[in-house]
Amino acid sequence: MCGEVTYSFEGEVGDYGYCHCSKCRKASGTAFSANAEVSLETFELDDPKNYLSEYESSSGTHRFFCSNCGSPVYTMKDKSPDLARVRLGSLDTDFDKKASRHTFVGDKALWHEITDELPQFEGRFEG
Repeated sequence: MCGEVTYSFEGEVGDYGYCHCSKCRKASGTAFSANAEVSLETFELDDPKNYLSEYESSSGTHRFFCSNCGSPVYTMKDKSPDLARVRLGSLDTDFDKKASRHTFVGDKALWHEITDELPQFEGRFEG
């Protein structure tokens, strides 16, 4: 949000869905998060003032955010160290790829109603 931490990557946004787990809801401050995987081979981070902070929200899941403005930037998982999961709301460039699913709907906010036709999974999507 403040522009102090920026990133870029080559290629298109990967497959993504909407995650309704309680951790993603708390990290995003809303009903769900939208994250897409990008290869670390093309992911370039620019953080000249060292504002990027890390928080291990659960075992093996590391969330990176700007400590200046608090914006979530990306997530990494120990089980897939070659991928970053960028927060789609942090992109400066628009894209037209559509979400493919809802995950962790068994944990979704009671105040949010899913009204689209995307497949819904009670937990993690293994596909």
